Amino acid sequence: MKKIFALLLLPALLAGCTTSITNLTSARLPRDPSGYYRVEAQWYSRREVVRPDSFKPLVVVGFENYPMRPVPVVKDRWEAYIPVPADKSMVLYHYKFDFQDTGFSHHQANSLMSADCQLKIVDK
Repeated sequence: MKKIFALLLLPALLAGCTTSITNLTSARLPRDPSGYYRVEAQWYSRREVVRPDSFKPLVVVGFENYPMRPVPVVKDRWEAYIPVPADKSMVLYHYKFDFQDTGFSHHQANSLMSADCQLKIVDK
């Protein structure tokens, strides 16, 4: 009986440890002459073991990584500018957050990736 109770309690415990990355970038942006486009993501976690000073968020486009920086004034939001060549009208990308969890005797590396995102560039 104790094992069954423990198995029933497990989903409730895991629900309290939610961590997610939310894409805040519009799916369509007007073409910019510079060729660079701002993308933004929100990090959310209820896990207390995540070390907030250890974040290394990236935007991954193909095989290229672009470091993100914190959005001023807004907590847990990160931004980066990614290049889109003038001859392209669409780019696929995703976010990757590398961070550390606090362990008993050391810090453990961890990582979370978002789902793939698509950005369409439209001519004005």
